[in-house]
This record gives sequence, C-alpha cells and structure tokens, in this order.
Amino acid sequence: MNLLLLVDDDFLPDGTARLTGRRAQHAREVLRAEPGESLRVGRLGGLTGTGEVLENSAGVLHLRVALTEPPPPRAGVDLLLAIPRPKALKKVLPAVASLGVDRIVLVNAARVEKSYFDSKVLEPAFVHELLIQGLEQARDTRLPEVLVRERFRPFVEDELDAVFGPQSLRLLPHPPARQPLRALGVGLAQRVVLAIGPDGGWVPFEADLLEAHGFHPFSLGPRILRVETAVPVLLGQVALLRDDTAAPSATTLT
Repeated sequence: MNLLLLVDDDFLPDGTARLTGRRAQHAREVLRAEPGESLRVGRLGGLTGTGEVLENSAGVLHLRVALTEPPPPRAGVDLLLAIPRPKALKKVLPAVASLGVDRIVLVNAARVEKSYFDSKVLEPAFVHELLIQGLEQARDTRLPEVLVRERFRPFVEDELDAVFGPQSLRLLPHPPARQPLRALGVGLAQRVVLAIGPDGGWVPFEADLLEAHGFHPFSLGPRILRVETAVPVLLGQVALLRDDTAAPSATTLT
C-alpha cells in the first residue's frame, strides 16, 4: 500500500480524517507511523498529498490532511475484455487500475465459460476492492469504470460506439495478424480501445465483427500469452509508442 485512500466518510467537520479497519491496521502494524509523521494519502476521485499522524491507536488512525497534488496522468486507454478465469481476473483488475485504464467492459465470448458470470469476483463490492488495491499500489485516486455485458454481439453492434466513442483508435491483438502494433501508428493524443480475447482467443465470427466495427488487428509476436500477462504487456506497448511519438526527433551534431 503506497497510498492511503480516503473517502468522503473519513473526513470530520474540522477537515481532519479518521480511518478505521484495514487502512488503520496497515498504518499501525506495517508503517508503524507515530504521531507527527507524515503518510502519503489521496482522496478517492481527487488530489493526493500528505497526512500528518495525530493519533495511531488500536483500530483508529487520525490524520491532518493536506491534498495539493494531482494523481498520475491517465493512460488514455479503454479495454474490451473477454471475461477471463476468475483467478486471472483477480490479477487483471488491480493491474488495470494501477496502469490508469479509464473504462473496462467485461464481455462474454464463445470461449468464455458461463460459470464465470456466477463468480464472486464479478460482484460490485469485490470488483471495487480489487480496483482500490491497484490505486493504492500506483498512488492513484481515480477508479476505472467497469461494465459487464453477457451478450457479445448486441454490445458490439448496439453499444460499442456509445461506450467508447466513435473517434477512438480500436486495436485488436489477434494471433493470425502479422503486422506489429507500431505499424498502426498510435497517436500521442488519440484514445485507444484494446479488444482482448479469452485465453483461447476470439473465434473467427467475433474477430470479424470487431474488424467490421473498426478494430485493427495486429500481432504481439509468436508467443501466445495468458490474459493476465497480455493485458499489462499491451498497455506497456501503447505507453511506449506514445512516449516515442512525444520524444523530439534526433538531430545530427556537426
């Protein structure tokens, strides 16, 4: 936990914050924070800053809070993600929150097991807790939006444009493709939507439908990756391409 996330209910009328539960326990047992010390804090959905410890007793952490800094910049990426195995989803959700993804649509697909929809991992409270873990790790305060859609074709045909916007660059990592991501020209300011299939991949009908709705297929290389590995790799590639676009052109010294 690199950031103590505060919510509205933590704040007292005098502007200080009173924390209990897991966060207070972490400050007491792991950070061993003493009165007068400062901790890194952030307000959910708002700024980050410091919290001066006023009290750190059993079960209660009392802070004087100063919030002055913005959270990290966003990745400018949304995900259309075929629902992975519950164990994998428990890894993916904190990761995408850590990496600054704005919106995740968890969608059904031909190779998604129906039982996944009954998993407790998809319960709103469970999803929220996993996302909070990712924010705490990355010192971020802004939660991604998570939507669940049980029907693939109706979502793509009827909702996709409204959810992701018609101007985004839509990318489809798909093993049959040969061209690398860099060949697609990810723009510095352009929003990106990544459509990531299940471990078995999108079936041809799904891939064709996504392409018909503006998704450009590309290759991640010869290795087939599990979803929990592919997601951070893809987000990292998009970030690196944006950095390359932003970097000034090299000049030759004479």
